[in-house]
Amino acid sequence: MKQKFHYATVTDAIAQLKQQGYTLDFNLEENRLMAGEHTYTADEFEIVDLYRYEGATDPADEAVVYALASPSGVKGTLVSGYGYSIDETAVETLKKLHYKYQQRSS
Repeated sequence: MKQKFHYATVTDAIAQLKQQGYTLDFNLEENRLMAGEHTYTADEFEIVDLYRYEGATDPADEAVVYALASPSGVKGTLVSGYGYSIDETAVETLKKLHYKYQQRSS
C-alpha cells in the first residue's frame, strides 16, 4: 500500500491521523503495545500506513510515525525514533509489523 498523504511534520501526521480515528498513543515495550493503562499484544496489529521523517540538518535525526489498527477496531499511532535505544524484542516486533505491511503492499 502506498502512502496516500505526506504530512510536513511528525506533529501534523499525528494530528491528521487522530482525526481519522487513530486516537491511541502507543508505546512499544518488548512485544506489547502500551496505551495509557491498556496493554495489547503487538501481534494483533498491522501497519495501515507509515510516514518517515529525516532531519534537515542531521540525517541521523529520523522518526517514523506508524498508523496501527487491529481487526477488533483498535487504532492508534506509534512514533519510533532512530538512534534511540529500544530493547531487542521491540526491534524484532517492529520488523514483524514491517514484514506484514510489506506483504500486504505487494
